[in-house]
Formats: sequence, C-alpha cells, structure tokens
Amino acid sequence: MPTRREEDEATIRRQIGRIVEGIRAGDLEGLRRLYATDVVSFDVEPPLQHVGIDAKLKNWANVFAFFREVDYEVRDLTLTVGDDVAFGHCFGRLSGTMRNGTATSGMWVRGTFCFRKTGGDWLIAHDQVSVPLDMASGRGVTDLEP
Repeated sequence: MPTRREEDEATIRRQIGRIVEGIRAGDLEGLRRLYATDVVSFDVEPPLQHVGIDAKLKNWANVFAFFREVDYEVRDLTLTVGDDVAFGHCFGRLSGTMRNGTATSGMWVRGTFCFRKTGGDWLIAHDQVSVPLDMASGRGVTDLEP
C-alpha cells in the first residue's frame, strides 16, 4: 500500500502531465487550474518576474499565439515532497510549428517547480525556467541537450 508521500508524489507527477497536456491543447483554462492564484514565475521572457495567475497565463497565451501547433516534453523530473510543499526540477522543451509554417525543434531549458498543497490540491506556487549563460559573451546557451 502506498504511503501518503508516494500518493502525493504521484499526484504531483500527474499535475506535471496536465501541464504538458494543457500546453499541447492550448488550454489556458486547464492550465489555470494548475497554478496558485499568487504564483510567482521566473520565466525566460522579460520581465524578471511574472506575479499572479493572469501574468503566468499571459505567457502561455503568447506561446499559443506564436505557434500553430505546439508540443512540450519533460525529461528527468525529480521531486521532493513534504506535507504541504514540494519541489521538483526537470528539463523541458517546447517545440512545434510556428504560425508562419516553420517547424522548430525548440530548445531545452531547465525548469524548477515549487508546489503548495492548498485545500487538498497541489498547485504550482513558483516556477522558474532558465538556460545556461555563457559568461564571456553574456548570451544564453540554447543548443544544449540533456
């Protein structure tokens, strides 16, 4: 019989799966249900932080406006689960066909998720997406693979 922590980890893994499904379907309302209303996101797009669910969903709406067909892949998801908070990290890749018809394999990014258990639901309270920085040029390195 699974322990509570094992059950919570399985629930959080399903939440990550729902993110992937929501992105692939362009489902903003489905994605809304996965984030805390006060989520703070350190996304790859400026500004330095996006505060609140509307700001986070605006980022996803921008993605859906840019792509005609979008895919998302998660690799190497690792989770640490406590009673009311959990965190995880993984690699993620957004790819697809842009509105102009150009197909792109995207780039791998590093993703970190922080979950908070609220009313029995595990919601994303913070996320961060980043690429490594080449110190000499000051530019992000976007051609690395896990």
